[in-house]
Amino acid sequence: METSKLEGLLAEYAELEQRLADPGVHADQAGARKLGRRYAELTPIVRCARELDQTRSDLATARELAGEDAAFAEEADELAAAIPALESRLTELLLPRDPHDGSDVLLEVKSGEGGEESALFAGDLLRMYLRFAERQGWRTEILDATESDLGGYKDATVAVKAKAGDTGPDGVWSKLKFEGGVHRVQRVPVTESQGRVHTSAAGVLVYPEPDEVEVEVNENDLRIDVYRSSGPGGQSVNTTDSAVRITHLPTGVVVSCQNEKSQLQNKLRAIQVLKARLQALAEEEAEREASEARRSQVRTVDRSERIRTYNFPENRISDHRVNYKAYNLDQVLDGDLDGVLTALVDADRQERLASAS
Repeated sequence: METSKLEGLLAEYAELEQRLADPGVHADQAGARKLGRRYAELTPIVRCARELDQTRSDLATARELAGEDAAFAEEADELAAAIPALESRLTELLLPRDPHDGSDVLLEVKSGEGGEESALFAGDLLRMYLRFAERQGWRTEILDATESDLGGYKDATVAVKAKAGDTGPDGVWSKLKFEGGVHRVQRVPVTESQGRVHTSAAGVLVYPEPDEVEVEVNENDLRIDVYRSSGPGGQSVNTTDSAVRITHLPTGVVVSCQNEKSQLQNKLRAIQVLKARLQALAEEEAEREASEARRSQVRTVDRSERIRTYNFPENRISDHRVNYKAYNLDQVLDGDLDGVLTALVDADRQERLASAS
């Protein structure tokens, strides 16, 4: 256990307590939120460290008194047995955290190979994530969506945000960050007349939503086009040019938004999505330049590879990164993602522990 690191975190925690107690700090709401998030990250570490110190102190006292009273000897044994678990827990808490774990996310679902069936599956995935978010008490907002002729989605972008006022260390990103990749479905499509099982796929992209100060976008680097919003099959649903498409010229990244009623609202939403994409690109480029592998294979499986299969005939869901398999696909599609997400989080934690040892 890194004593110097722990001492530094304890000192930082004490300083944060003082700063958050200052009413003047809360005049800057964004800054106060950032301090509160960091305070929440450190709280479990501080509590565990204090409990460990107290247990060690109680053990020393119990051993001193054991010669006079046998009951203290029994208590000393119990205290001694509790210390390794506390040390292990503290070691785990001191592992480097994903800096975005407390962040909200932008999630995109895109149809892939498989035509209309892929678009229908993309719609199933979108509903799955919306229902999961509802179970968590999160707030969701569809920023942009293009429906297919049969009611699926060619693509959709949704903002997923934690409960209002929630500044805990584990936000939306901590649970959904493993969802990016190719999701494969095996089922009999509604368009199949002979009852044959087909395989198609849809893609999911997940970005941490950047804070206002994290990503700067120069207006001179943007090409902004406006057009009329469209519905299924390309039919126009607006009589005004309220939809917005933004091209970031230096990178070629293109985003669009048409779900808001006004052009200004759509522009603001599109810039929000653009910032998230640019942040993800910057982080990936920094890692490539440093020639470093990401901390976990779970987190960084190539998006061109399938990460999960949804098999309808067997009611089976399989995550290929952690060899997870369960036969509750109907429940998963209804938003019960806890089992597969827990398996991914556990695998990530075990890999980080192994890397630290």
